[in-house]
Amino acid sequence: MNISLIGMMGSGKTCIGELLAKLLNMSFVDTDEQIIKSEKTSINQIFAQKGETYFREIETATLKNVLNFNNQIISTGGGIIKSDENLSLLKEKSVVFYLKASPDILFERIKNNKERPLLNVENMKDKIKTILQERISQYEKAQYIIVTDDKSPIEIANEIIGIINDCVKC
Repeated sequence: MNISLIGMMGSGKTCIGELLAKLLNMSFVDTDEQIIKSEKTSINQIFAQKGETYFREIETATLKNVLNFNNQIISTGGGIIKSDENLSLLKEKSVVFYLKASPDILFERIKNNKERPLLNVENMKDKIKTILQERISQYEKAQYIIVTDDKSPIEIANEIIGIINDCVKC
């Protein structure tokens, strides 16, 4: 079984994913980190030099490769769900959790991070709201939605583990 985490930049996918992997004795895979390794450059540089379309193509190829394996916690890039194909692949080969955070919480978590190519704008908070609005209908197609506001990483991880344990019993 694979468990995939989707959501906006700053929703906690990597932090929660690493914690879940430890707690469940599973492998942890971050699709963005896989892309950085294979492309030998940062996501910012990929966006700047080759554009978002190229990045999204690489993202889909990376996801397909990652999903060839099992027993993984998969942290995805925030925009991976922009592709219906990616969302279908995730749902077919993993249990998908949307880590839902409010725009204000997302802003507080990532306001000092300059490694977010879509957020290198003057008014980051407005841009977060715009991106979230564009993506929310796709995010909400996940099998499970976990609201992360005002919860610690361990509380979120335990909530996911509880759902997974209930699924296994069915």
